[in-house]
Amino acid sequence: MRSNSILPPAERQLKNHTSFSQSVRNSLTMAYRGLLKIRRTPEQLFDVTLQPIIFTLMFTYIFGGAISGDVVSYLPVIIPGILVQTVITTSIVTGVQLREDMDKGVFDRFKSLPIARIAPLAGALLADTIRYTIATVLTFSMGFIMGYRPEGGLGHVAIAAILVIFCSWAISWIFAFFGVIARTASSVQGISMLVLFPLTFLSNAFVPVDTMPGWLQWFVNINPISHLVSAVRLLANTGTVGWDLTISLIGAIVIVAIFAPITVIAYMRRT
Repeated sequence: MRSNSILPPAERQLKNHTSFSQSVRNSLTMAYRGLLKIRRTPEQLFDVTLQPIIFTLMFTYIFGGAISGDVVSYLPVIIPGILVQTVITTSIVTGVQLREDMDKGVFDRFKSLPIARIAPLAGALLADTIRYTIATVLTFSMGFIMGYRPEGGLGHVAIAAILVIFCSWAISWIFAFFGVIARTASSVQGISMLVLFPLTFLSNAFVPVDTMPGWLQWFVNINPISHLVSAVRLLANTGTVGWDLTISLIGAIVIVAIFAPITVIAYMRRT
């Protein structure tokens, strides 16, 4: 195989100036590759299949009686929280797998192919949206089995699901950046958990904000995870679109606007 640096000038210029349509096609092909990897190694889905079930059962039966009086009354509070926490945490896998592929030399082999250089990165990010979708469907399904009946209706539940998936995809750009610049996959996971752990648990995902100490409430109220959880609760439980949805969308767009370019630049330099 020939690396990009030893390709003939005409071929190298062709690789570096691929059209937008070709980049899209190549990215979709790489996304399909990611789906094939999941099909061949289904254990990659353990986090998005087992975590929603275990967390929903565990948190509901531990906190339900203490916070809402009974399990069924707690479900409208905890299901949106578990949904956001599970799907956002799943986005860490993007950076970890990206780093693993780079360490194994997979991206070096891709450089010898007549494809857009951005395609492997974009394809990996697209493929991971399937993981977010699976986690979303399982969380709502588990809640329904336990007695959760979202009063907002199926349409607003679908909007809430799309919102969470989009925000998780946006956040995955942050972890993709970590995956490109970090030295090992374990360091990517460690850094990512260090960021997400306080954000998900120091939020309104599991308990009402007014039950927390005053000095902590200010952080919880400005926490972007809290805004996303509140947006999902309003959509699913009441069928209303609140200011939290706008804040969540703006935050996701800002993240993509900042991290997508710097991740692509870092990726191009490393590969």
